[in-house]
Amino acid sequence: MALTSALGDYLRARRELVRPGEVGLPHGERRRVPGLRREEVALLAGISAEYYLRLEQGRDQHPSDQVLDSIATALRLDGEAAAYLHTLAHPVPPKRRRPPKAEKVSASVRNLIDNWTTTPAYVQGRTMTVLAANPLAIALSPYFAPGVNTLRAAFLEPEMRSFYRDWDAMTAKVVPYLRSVLGSEVDDPRLVTLIGELSLHSDRFRTLWARHDVRQKSSGLTELLHPQVGPLDLRYEKLVLPESGQVLVTYHADPGSESEQRLRLLGTLVDAR
Repeated sequence: MALTSALGDYLRARRELVRPGEVGLPHGERRRVPGLRREEVALLAGISAEYYLRLEQGRDQHPSDQVLDSIATALRLDGEAAAYLHTLAHPVPPKRRRPPKAEKVSASVRNLIDNWTTTPAYVQGRTMTVLAANPLAIALSPYFAPGVNTLRAAFLEPEMRSFYRDWDAMTAKVVPYLRSVLGSEVDDPRLVTLIGELSLHSDRFRTLWARHDVRQKSSGLTELLHPQVGPLDLRYEKLVLPESGQVLVTYHADPGSESEQRLRLLGTLVDAR
């Protein structure tokens, strides 16, 4: 994907999400476009309509930070979304791409998560494929096992819709998270293939990806329904491992809660195998 095209796609997507009334403009009965018109964004940002058009079309590759800040304000972007806009407009020059190497998890990290007998944990790589997982994580869901792509599973495996009691909320967070960690580097062949597959087979993914939302939600609460131990309300943490850039994902229950008791029950089932 061309970087200039990525900037234009982002501007168009965010422009279509802003309703005229949100920025003090009349809606009008003859409005034919969702959201704002290009000239309205230009007016709100204090730039010419022709210049804004060049940005959306990728014909201007050097917008100033001041212009980008003005556009971010006009499009009502929050801090993360505005930072993403700057990243798309001023990308790091691409390095010569080498064939991707197989990602490996260090022995120390493997030993660490294997010793967590009450904390489900797994490590995922750049494309959100699981590289290592402890037994409790696999018992929590077979889609947390090594070799499984958690993003593909979330959207294409029917079981995940019942496993995640908050499936809509979960998917609404995972796609903006993916964009936040990728930045402007969306030309990895593996990611292009994955995104293409999901866009083709999942209406939900296609809709969320087209919004261009960006949010690095690295912790929170998820509501699960395990077929053996029942409902689980678990807190998750996503921690980037500095040397590899891999992500360590952990789940834990609030102390003294029913979910903690059920998670411990799940652990006893693992020990009994």
